[in-house]
Amino acid sequence: MEILHVKRVYKTYAEHKALHNVSIHIDKQRIFGLLGPNGAGKTTLIRIINQITGPDKGEVFFEGEKLAPKHISQIGYLPEERGLYKKMKVGEQALYLAQLKGMSKNEAKTKLNHWFEKFEITNWWDKKVEELSKGMAQKVQFITTVLHEPKLLILDEPFSGFDPINTNLIKKEILELREKGSTIIFSTHNMESVEEICDDIALINKSRKILDGKVIDVKNQYKTNIYEITFEGNLIAFTNALWTGFELLSTEKKDNRIVAKVKGIQKDTSLNKLLATVLNDVNIIAVKEHIPTMNEIFIEKVNEVMPDDLPEEMEG
Repeated sequence: MEILHVKRVYKTYAEHKALHNVSIHIDKQRIFGLLGPNGAGKTTLIRIINQITGPDKGEVFFEGEKLAPKHISQIGYLPEERGLYKKMKVGEQALYLAQLKGMSKNEAKTKLNHWFEKFEITNWWDKKVEELSKGMAQKVQFITTVLHEPKLLILDEPFSGFDPINTNLIKKEILELREKGSTIIFSTHNMESVEEICDDIALINKSRKILDGKVIDVKNQYKTNIYEITFEGNLIAFTNALWTGFELLSTEKKDNRIVAKVKGIQKDTSLNKLLATVLNDVNIIAVKEHIPTMNEIFIEKVNEVMPDDLPEEMEG
């Protein structure tokens, strides 16, 4: 079931086109990666979803209803630029922010105590925010973002300022939040994190959506028909079998084994045919298909030349 539908949204600031005919669909209880280089339009889209600004054209729907002020309480937003008041004490500020989200003081304190114990930061309660490191302040703001258990969480670079241990801690919490029913929009430049935790993605570049879908489907869509074959035996016999529709990209010797990287160059190329042809001459140890990483796909798509004026039916 869909929680958010952004439908053909446009936004322009002065002469700058921030979003051009962008549509995205986000299903409930999914982690949705909102990707794109700096200046692509991601922040503008996040601001529209948060009702900080509105679209020039297009509509946004939340659980089937047109997005309205009443939905703000059901959305949690962790911006990349942190917004804690440096002179306030951590506990005092956390209580204040929780009450802004509609929680009672007693309910907020109970839940904050739980989260502070979970993150092992109970001794920070009476410290001023200015005494905290960037990572510590990030933990506090993460807690205040998720405390009221919103249906939709928008996390913009949530791992910024964290060491690997705390990064893994927050990743674990994000996955647990999804399991408990939350939907998460996850905006980041870290493609490794996208592969680890995202179910779906949309890639925005130069104000337009240029790619979207399930992570696994996107990766399969960009497969390059490249395989790494590890074998023992005669390299010449192996290369003689490439007539089956492959070209040899590289070879590497490891102990008594050869690791050959090959690419299918014909439409009907069959890996099984290549392997069957060489089995009498070499001993196959392993075969590994090269699946492009999200980082490789991101770079390829962003570097594609985009026409200035795409037909409307190709967008959105």
